[in-house]
Amino acid sequence: MTRIRIILLFLVFLLAVNTGSYAQGSVEGLFYLDHTPVRVEYNDGKITKIVRIEKLSEENSRVFVAPGLIDNQVNGYKGISFVDTGRELTAEGIDLITTSFWEAGITTYFPTLTTNDHGIYLKNFALLAKAKKDPTSRGSIAGFHLEGPYISPEDGHRGAHPLRHVRKPDWDEFMELYKASENNILQVTLAPEIDGAMEFISRCQELGIRVGLGHHDGSSAQITEAIDRGAVIATHLGNGLANTINRHRNPLWPQLSDDRMNISIICDGFHLLPEQIRVFFKTKGRERIILTSDVSSLGGLPAGYYINDVGDTLELTPEGAVVYPAQNVLSGSAAPLSQGIGHIMKVTGCDLAAAIQMASTNPARLYGLNDRGEIKPGKRADLILFTLENFTMEVIKTVVAGEVVYRSDR
Repeated sequence: MTRIRIILLFLVFLLAVNTGSYAQGSVEGLFYLDHTPVRVEYNDGKITKIVRIEKLSEENSRVFVAPGLIDNQVNGYKGISFVDTGRELTAEGIDLITTSFWEAGITTYFPTLTTNDHGIYLKNFALLAKAKKDPTSRGSIAGFHLEGPYISPEDGHRGAHPLRHVRKPDWDEFMELYKASENNILQVTLAPEIDGAMEFISRCQELGIRVGLGHHDGSSAQITEAIDRGAVIATHLGNGLANTINRHRNPLWPQLSDDRMNISIICDGFHLLPEQIRVFFKTKGRERIILTSDVSSLGGLPAGYYINDVGDTLELTPEGAVVYPAQNVLSGSAAPLSQGIGHIMKVTGCDLAAAIQMASTNPARLYGLNDRGEIKPGKRADLILFTLENFTMEVIKTVVAGEVVYRSDR
C-alpha cells in the first residue's frame, strides 16, 4: 500500500469518527422526489430508514438530499487519462479522480478506455481492476466502459479517436481485455456497420455486457439488427457523428424511434443544442435517458492547448469546451456529471426528480447495479447533499457506502 493510500485511509477514518458516521449516521435535507424535509438514516453502509420531519434547520433549509450520481462514461479528469496521454496511469491518479468526483457528487463511475493500443488496454484494465477492489474507493468504481476500438474509421464519425488504432471486432482480442479487467467490462461501444459487429454484439449479450452504438454511420437496418441482437444504448447520442449527414438517412432517427433503445446524452452546454436535448427528452422520456459526462483528462484543468497521446492538439476553451481543431469536432467534455443536472432542467423544464433519475436511477437499472441509484431502505448509503441555485448544483456533502467522504467549507 502506497503512502498516499495510507494517508487517504487515515483521513477517511478521522472524518468518519468526527462525524459519527463510521458505522451509522444520518443526513437531513429536502427529499429530491417531492422537496419535503426528511432525515435519511443509515447503518453499516446501507440506508435503514427515511423519516419525514417537520422542518429543517435554517442552515439546511435549502439543501436537497438525493442518491449519488452515476457516470457511465469517464475518460479521465484532472490531467489523468484512463489511456496513456503522455503519462502512465497510476493507482494514485485513479484515487485522485475518485476523490475529485466525490466532491462533485459522483459516487459511482465507469472508467472509460477509448480507442488505443492493445498493450495499453491490457496494462490499464489490470490496474483499474486492482483499484476497483481497493477499499479506499469504497465501491465507487462499478466497472469499465470500452469505447472503441471497434468503431467507424471515417472522419467525423470517428471523432477524436486515433485512426491508427481503429480496427474490426476481434473476439479473441476482446477476451484478453475482459480477462485483464477481471470480467469488469460492463459496456462496449462499437459501430454496427463494420464487419463482425453483429456476431460480436451477440457474444457480448451472452456475457451480460451492455452494448452501446456510437461513433458510427449505421443504417436503419443495421441499427435494428444490432438492437435485435442485444444493443441497449446509443452512446452520447447526437455526437460521434460527421458534421454533415444526410437529413433522412442517418443514425439519429432509427435510434430515437426504437423504443427498446436507451440513449445517453452529454448535457454540458456544448455537445448538444437546447432544442436537441428537448427533442431527445420528448422522444425518449425520463425512463430511457441516461445523463453522462464523457469528461476527459482536460476536465478540471485551466484553459489552453494540450497534446494527446498521438500528438494531436486539443483545445480547452475559456468557456469550457474541449475541441479537436483538426476535424472541427468536440473531444470529450471538461465538466463533471453534476453540471448536467441543472442544464437539462433549464432547457427541458423537467423537475429535479427527473434529472436525478436520469443521472442515477436509470444507469443503476441498466447496468444491474441494484444496490444503488435510489434512496430506499436496503440500498447503499450513497447520498449527496446539495443546493440548486440558478440551475447550478453545489455539493455540500457526499456520503459513500455510509462514509462521509466530502464536506464543503461553506
